[in-house]
Amino acid sequence: MFYVYILESQKDNSFYIGQTSDLEKRIITHNKGLSRYTSRKLPWILVYSESYPTRKEAILREKFLKKQKNRSFYEKLINS
Repeated sequence: MFYVYILESQKDNSFYIGQTSDLEKRIITHNKGLSRYTSRKLPWILVYSESYPTRKEAILREKFLKKQKNRSFYEKLINS
């Protein structure tokens, strides 16, 4: 199983979108500062995730979400 996820920074309320096969481990990695981009905006909380049977599907969804660049779109998705 593969996951697409949205994290929210508790520092500035920005969002980060990613995909992984191990969601719990990936969130820990982000919060330990081991991911270059997210290390500057610690701490992060998981606010949304979706699961997919293949990495290809997860990557396609991640790309779609990243193209939106619209906070209200992400907030609607998170709150649905």
